[in-house]
Amino acid sequence: IAHDFNNIIAVILANSEFLLEALPEGEQPYLDALAVRDASMRAVMLTRQLLAFSRRQALEPSLIDMNAAIEGLERILRTVVREDIDLRFELAKELGTVRIDLGQLEQVILNLVINACDAMPAGGELTVETHTDDGQVVLRVSDTGHGMDEATKQRIFEPFFTTKEKGRGTGLGLSTCYGIVEQSGGSIAVSSELGAGTTFAIRLPRLDEMPSSASDIPQ
Repeated sequence: IAHDFNNIIAVILANSEFLLEALPEGEQPYLDALAVRDASMRAVMLTRQLLAFSRRQALEPSLIDMNAAIEGLERILRTVVREDIDLRFELAKELGTVRIDLGQLEQVILNLVINACDAMPAGGELTVETHTDDGQVVLRVSDTGHGMDEATKQRIFEPFFTTKEKGRGTGLGLSTCYGIVEQSGGSIAVSSELGAGTTFAIRLPRLDEMPSSASDIPQ
């Protein structure tokens, strides 16, 4: 079913892009087409989560440049981040590479960014950062949102656990991120305090090898 939905969503997403190119920016028809495109992107994320959760998504791990993967997603990230949120990128140089499925890495980044946006209903700052530490490549996604209490942090990676109102969350996003990172030989941790924002930190083994092909680097 998820694969069938993907085919339908692809048509909606492509045509919304055509509309955005043809319509004057800022006018209501443009904003309507933008809403269609953004909703389609969320639908793509949901079907990816379903495929990953049911382990029906084919894995193709390869050597990935984390910074290049983030830069390749930047345009999409800026479309899903609201105007009242300041999105910042702080990418360290000479990261080395990591071995992970590129599509799943993109899924993790999108999930964390969307989750951060939902945690800042009144706006704020969202930072995507990379650096190396103790032989690992570290990806941090930080927000200045409402934060979490200790009880929520203990359950945040549980499948189907969500603090969002009914109809706003499936509870699969963060559990899917956890599964992808763990299966790739890495770890994911969260630090958060009520009223002081949240940071998710992903650690993956650092490899001193070049990306295995040009296709590993997002364009």
